[in-house]
Amino acid sequence: MNSACAAAAVEPLMPTPRTPAGASTAVDGAFTEETARIAGDPRVVRALRVVEELEPRTMEDLITLTEIPAPPFKEEARARRYLEMLQEAGADSVFIDGIGNAVGIRRGTGTGDPLVLSGHLDTVFPEGTDVTVRMRGDTLFAPGVGDDSRGLVVVLTVLRALEAANIRTGSDIWFVGTVGEEGLGDLRGVKHLFRDGAAPIGSFISVDGGGSGRVVHEALGSRRYRVTFAGPGGHSWGAFGLANPAHAMGRAISLFDEAAAVFVSEGPRTSYNVGVVGGGTSVNSIPFEAWMEVDMRSIDAGRLTRLDSLFRSTVATATAEQNERRSRGPVVTADPALVGDRPSGSIDPSTPLVQRAMATITHFGSLPELAISSTDSNVPISLGIPAVTLSGGGVGGNAHSLDEWWMNVDGHLAIQSALLLVLAEAGMELIEF
Repeated sequence: MNSACAAAAVEPLMPTPRTPAGASTAVDGAFTEETARIAGDPRVVRALRVVEELEPRTMEDLITLTEIPAPPFKEEARARRYLEMLQEAGADSVFIDGIGNAVGIRRGTGTGDPLVLSGHLDTVFPEGTDVTVRMRGDTLFAPGVGDDSRGLVVVLTVLRALEAANIRTGSDIWFVGTVGEEGLGDLRGVKHLFRDGAAPIGSFISVDGGGSGRVVHEALGSRRYRVTFAGPGGHSWGAFGLANPAHAMGRAISLFDEAAAVFVSEGPRTSYNVGVVGGGTSVNSIPFEAWMEVDMRSIDAGRLTRLDSLFRSTVATATAEQNERRSRGPVVTADPALVGDRPSGSIDPSTPLVQRAMATITHFGSLPELAISSTDSNVPISLGIPAVTLSGGGVGGNAHSLDEWWMNVDGHLAIQSALLLVLAEAGMELIEF
């Protein structure tokens, strides 16, 4: 990447709300009652108390993980330490899978397909970024402290609480730290779990970022391209008249912006962005190469496909125009390489997993808010497998910046909510009174 003209492509921490801010989402009474029954079991009461008792340990884990760099495609060091933590927390077996995910399996009684509870290991920050956690009062400042070190420690604390209370679920639970959630990682970790993993997965719960009450049940699809325009290059005066890759790219951006602006002005919400550009060697040289990275998103799979077609058409048109304009030499070529393909989809709010997620949030006094976002849950949702992404608790801000921060304001409530959801979804034999 040309550091002089490139900027990192990042994922938004905050999902798009699908219910009015502050509005309560209806929860089926049957799931409210189920949550109350589970929460009343003496072993669960103990587990919920353990979550609170573990708060100092959870904060230590948060700092430890945040201070282990995990740049895009270089999550190995954090994965190894997380694997050790999963083993220390009581997982029955642990391993790093073929793509780099850290997996800890806690065996159930043998009924039902496995449930996955996950956070993502990677950050958006490049190698060499200072990830030292700085404390200012009761606030932690560090790149990645909320997104998604917080999610990782929520997963870890749920495992510790289950072990401390000696609760066995019906189905196995996979506690996972995934790779490749951010940017050009293209969800490669979770894609491996569902497409190449050995065991079928019954349902999937991801914890991503801070805050409380969010239930992401709709997957925001995206396509990402790195388009490389190539030509002979030459001196800006002596070789003038050659086809210019930078001019072709500039024209492609202009044509795409004009056409896409009209396309997205109506219909289901859709967006596009030319986020990173690069190329060239000097101001007085016709570049032999210019490139751009483009992001397109939509809540509707069909519209995303049509926008993708529109984009590729404008690239072809701009390239042809530049070649017609040249007065000598070979043509410019354009190579649109698909570098990201995040599937879209949705899980009906009446699905038991979504209802249970809302019921557990309500149980602890918060208002659930259904949302759409691009998270690890995109993959299972697109496959029709029940999946949600939950908030990790506390409050935070400045995600994907060097000044990212997180504060432990009732953070234990999100962990307790995740614990109850895991028990409801994985199943457990309750003690009857």
